[in-house]
Amino acid sequence: MLIATAAAFAAGCVINPAVAAADTRVHLQTPSGNIRCVLDISPATDAPVALCQISDHTYVAGASRDETTGAACPSGNAGRDFRLDAGQPAFLRCSYAALDGGAGVWETADDGQSTSLGPITCVSEVARMTCTDTDSGHFFRVSRESYQLG
Repeated sequence: MLIATAAAFAAGCVINPAVAAADTRVHLQTPSGNIRCVLDISPATDAPVALCQISDHTYVAGASRDETTGAACPSGNAGRDFRLDAGQPAFLRCSYAALDGGAGVWETADDGQSTSLGPITCVSEVARMTCTDTDSGHFFRVSRESYQLG
């Protein structure tokens, strides 16, 4: 009887992949609120990804590209969004809309706080965010005054 009950319970515990993926999504922002990031699992690669968007910046942005097609971004849609996929170099991506608009409450990460999903770790500072793939060493760092891709 006990074995039958355990088997029935286990059969009912099948995890829906869509729900499991939704549970991995983390929203965070710098203490200044100027930079917002989402750590999630990419539906295209099933690997961790960090996406960050800066609201206000003074740096001159380099080339940004559409993450799906690889094409250059339309005028006015470049220079605010950063993407780091596990195992891939970071890049500037097109900014078509607010990052994860309608997501609700954004957790404010304390100065020096790190948040990780798989090998990707983002460290928040008062007005800067650095996201690094600890396996590959690829990263991006963004602040109001500058950004760096590596």
